Amino acid sequence: MSHRDSSVRSRRRPEKALGIHMQLSGALLCLHLSFLSCNFWIFLLNEKEDSWVCRGLGLFLHWSLLSTLTWVALEGFHLYLLLIQVFNIYVRRYLLKLCIVGWGLPTFFVVICGILGVYGKYTMEIRDSNNHTSTSQICWMSSEFQQRRLVTYITLAFLCLVVLYNFCMLLLVVFKIWGLRAGRKDYECSDWKKTNKERGTRLWKNCATVLGLSCVLGLPWGLASLTYATLPGIYLFTILNSLQGQ
Repeated sequence: MSHRDSSVRSRRRPEKALGIHMQLSGALLCLHLSFLSCNFWIFLLNEKEDSWVCRGLGLFLHWSLLSTLTWVALEGFHLYLLLIQVFNIYVRRYLLKLCIVGWGLPTFFVVICGILGVYGKYTMEIRDSNNHTSTSQICWMSSEFQQRRLVTYITLAFLCLVVLYNFCMLLLVVFKIWGLRAGRKDYECSDWKKTNKERGTRLWKNCATVLGLSCVLGLPWGLASLTYATLPGIYLFTILNSLQGQ
């Protein structure tokens, strides 16, 4: 009976991983759609006009951002269970509990912010190379809300914690790969040409695995703070983040 249960659980492991990837992809889709909607709706409003639609879109954008970051953190948590626990742990209704955390915590936070009147039209000042200032607007956190900086700092702190946590998970993956490669040295072929070729192939595969995991774990989000407001950093952040939902 236990052997049958273990075989059933082993078949469900890829389904759980796929379910987590689907939730993350859904959060990223909401983030992109909400960002485009916030930018589109602002053109339909007058410069000093505000509406409940703009406040709702700002809430939806903030919720999508927090949901994406939460699911990115849950990807790292799931990776931790796969590597460290090595499938020896079983959590009943695992995906359901992750969904409660992944969608519930952002919903709870933005509902509180919505009740406090955080969201609305946000106006930012942009300076070019000639020190000329211009303004740009988006449906986000209202510029008139006095505690807007506090909510912004909380969001940025959450982003930094997620990136730091998943960076630690990526280091565990690298150490695990090195450990597996070190364990296979005793079984390598005596033909040094063939051995070097196999080593090169494994090295490229390992690098591709680490790069793919870096995108899935949201590490390119760290570029948003390290290369803030620089054009090369924006391009690099956009290109790498386009691979996150793959």
